[in-house]
This record gives sequence, structure tokens and C-alpha cells, in this order.
Amino acid sequence: MFKKSLLVDMINRSSETPADRRNFLRGMGLLSAGAVGAGLVGAATAAPASAATPSEGSVLNFALNLEYLEAEFYCHAAYGHGLAEAMATGTGTQGGVTGGHRVPFKSKAMRYYAEEIANDEIAHVKFLRSALGSAAVSRPAIDLQDSFTAAAVAAGVIEKGQRFDPFASEAFFLLGAFLFEDVGVTAYKGAAPLISTPAYLEAAAGILAVEAYHSGIVRTLLYENGLSAPTNLISDARDALDGSGADKDQGITVGSGGRANLVAADENAIAYSRSPQEVLNIVYLTPGSGVTKGGFYPAGLNGEIATS
Repeated sequence: MFKKSLLVDMINRSSETPADRRNFLRGMGLLSAGAVGAGLVGAATAAPASAATPSEGSVLNFALNLEYLEAEFYCHAAYGHGLAEAMATGTGTQGGVTGGHRVPFKSKAMRYYAEEIANDEIAHVKFLRSALGSAAVSRPAIDLQDSFTAAAVAAGVIEKGQRFDPFASEAFFLLGAFLFEDVGVTAYKGAAPLISTPAYLEAAAGILAVEAYHSGIVRTLLYENGLSAPTNLISDARDALDGSGADKDQGITVGSGGRANLVAADENAIAYSRSPQEVLNIVYLTPGSGVTKGGFYPAGLNGEIATS
């Protein structure tokens, strides 16, 4: 059996609030009389981490919000529908999904790529929901329609008054996917210092690796299909949006000769990191601080980490 100290730590770290931890204990049958000592219950309902250092439950829920977005995008693209409603419940306000439809893939290989990535993102949602238990946030409202148009206009990919539908063609699908993939990699890299539980850190590292595989696939396909110009514009727009003042993004070509740049990394070949606030600036499509909603999340994220 686990030592009491380890069990307490697992409960504390997998829940966002004291109420979540009590519900977790109850669900595990640990609030029944005589199951554990009063000291365990008291410790498990202790105050959460300070605002300056978010709890691991908050960090995992932040990741879950992002995985909901990616899963909905790829599910609609590959299968023509979103997540099952049973995978969208949880704490916070559950929202619907606007936009999205099946991509008319002409290439069997491209369709297979989309299906594999969709299945991976579904698995990520399932895994994080399972790890968080009753503390898992519900899927927030997600916009897969106007948000892409706004992002494309801001990047200069299309002009104001035009519409960008990432589900209309294979090329648009790849550009839409590029909007997310590098952000996911930098988000998980940036979250690493906030996670200390070995099991959670190992899981986050595993998800980061898969997101990096996805990013490499998308970047390679964009380069092979001659889409470097719009892709590089999107990369520049993300850099402008995150508010970091640093160059944390790279397009898929370097130099005037159009040499391939399929891995976004610094001079040491290390992936970039973004803080949760920098990630929120991108997905809210609004630079600056204190923003609570917008862009792909018209009503904001669920959970404690929701303000840029």
C-alpha cells in the first residue's frame, strides 16, 4: 500500500481546490469512517498552492483546455464530428463548439495523418481527464470558425473581409494545424518547471514528445506543399501575439534561398518555452495582460489558469 504521505501528495496535486480533493477522497472511499486517520483528511484539504505558483492540478487543467481545442479541431477535420459529450463534462461552464466539418482530403496519406493526430488528441483528453478525476474541467466554448478568420487576417494570410476556413481544403487544414502545433510544444515545455511529481512530469514529457511529432509532420507537409509564405506569416503573428518580446517562433524556411527549417528550436536545438500567459495571448488572439477570453475561447478557459 502507499504511505499516507505519498497518498496525500497525490491527492493534493491532482485537485485544484479543497472541495475537489474532498470529492476525490469520497470517490476513492477514503472519507468513510475508519478508512484513514483524521490527519490525512486534514492534510488533503489543506490550502492550495499560492497564486504565484499554480498547483499541478491547475497546470494539468490548463493543458486539458488546450487539448480540448486540438481534439475538436482534428476530430472535425478527420471524422466530421467533435468529441463525445461524455468527454466534455467537468467543473466550470461547459461550452459548445462553433464551426468545423470534415476536410475533403484528396490524398489518402494526408487523411491518415489527420486521423492519427485526431486519435492522439482524443487520447490526451482521456488521459488528462482520468489523471484529474473529479477535478477535471469541462470543455469550454470553442470557436473553430471566426477565430481562424481573425487569426488569418491578423497574420496577413488573407485580407479583411475574406474568410479562412481551415476545413475547406488540405492546404487550409495544414495552415490551421500549424496555428496550434508549435504552441502546444512551447506550452508543455513552459509548464515543465511547474510540475514536480515524477509521474505527472513523465506524462507531460510524453505528451510534449507526441505534440512535437505532430508539429514536425505538419511543418514537413507545409514545406513539401509550397506553403512557406503563409506559414511564416502565421509564425510572425504568433510571436507578435505572445507578448514575450522574444523570438520564440520560427517559420518553416530560413534564408533567402528557402532552406527548410522543419524543427523550431534555439541555437542549442532546444525547443522554446512559453508561459501559460503567453499561450493565452495566442489562443485569445489578444496581446497584453489581464485578458480572460477571446479568439478560440470566446468565453475563456475553465480552471484557475485563464487570465493572460
